Amino acid sequence: MLPIRRDIKVELPAERACDWHEQGSHVTHFFNALSLLFPSGELFFMDSVRHYREQIHDPELKRQIQGFIGQEAMHSREHLRYNDLLQDAGLPAHLLDRRLRFFLDFQKKHFPPAFNLAITVALEHYTAILADLLLRDPSRFGNSVAGYRQMWLWHALEETEHKAVSYDVWNSVIKPGPKRYLIRTGSMLFTTLGFWLVVFDFHVRMLIADRRRGGHWRGLWQVVKYLYGPKGVFPRIALPWLQFFKPGFHPWDHDNREQLQRIDGLVQDIERTRAAAAK
Repeated sequence: MLPIRRDIKVELPAERACDWHEQGSHVTHFFNALSLLFPSGELFFMDSVRHYREQIHDPELKRQIQGFIGQEAMHSREHLRYNDLLQDAGLPAHLLDRRLRFFLDFQKKHFPPAFNLAITVALEHYTAILADLLLRDPSRFGNSVAGYRQMWLWHALEETEHKAVSYDVWNSVIKPGPKRYLIRTGSMLFTTLGFWLVVFDFHVRMLIADRRRGGHWRGLWQVVKYLYGPKGVFPRIALPWLQFFKPGFHPWDHDNREQLQRIDGLVQDIERTRAAAAK
């Protein structure tokens, strides 16, 4: 699977930044909190993989790394635009981004490159299983504002396209054996705690900054159902998360490449939305 860098600019209506999801502002801000992670997070991913690029001798994997870095760069650029809209709406987007960047820069400087690559592998698995959920279940976005829905679907499709690249780099540069397995799985446990603590913190801060919208308690119940209900995000990703701990795990054990057939149609939809907004 060769990731392709696509120079896509998504039309995001600024006035809907805080309530673009059909289920209201509380669910909107869950996705907005995730968006705040991506500019610094994608840079961390790129640097973690790039560190080992010269140790890769397989020409196919080298091309995949190039595509991976190109896609992550485009995601970072578009999420920076997205996050600027949140800042302009009165939310502390830039402050939270600076805090996350400080932490990740500290980690890159003081932790071993192999550990940083293992963290990247774990987080790429998270983005892959979340992406698969969004792509398989149209109700996750429903009739949400077109530009924001397209933004997340584009990101989900490309995360699917390159979901195995960091893992294949890991397997290529880290010596096989029990130590490799323990570092990989231990990093997933570490990442799970840290990732969701940061998402929860950012989500709460978004809600506090935007509490002027009202409907607070009803909105909280809506987001609880969306995330934790029987058909919520967390119950649906629990099994794919556990599969990461299989000794012989590989991201393409779950072969969902049929979803990638949607990319060309989505790109056309994005172009039509931008053209309509420009009129």
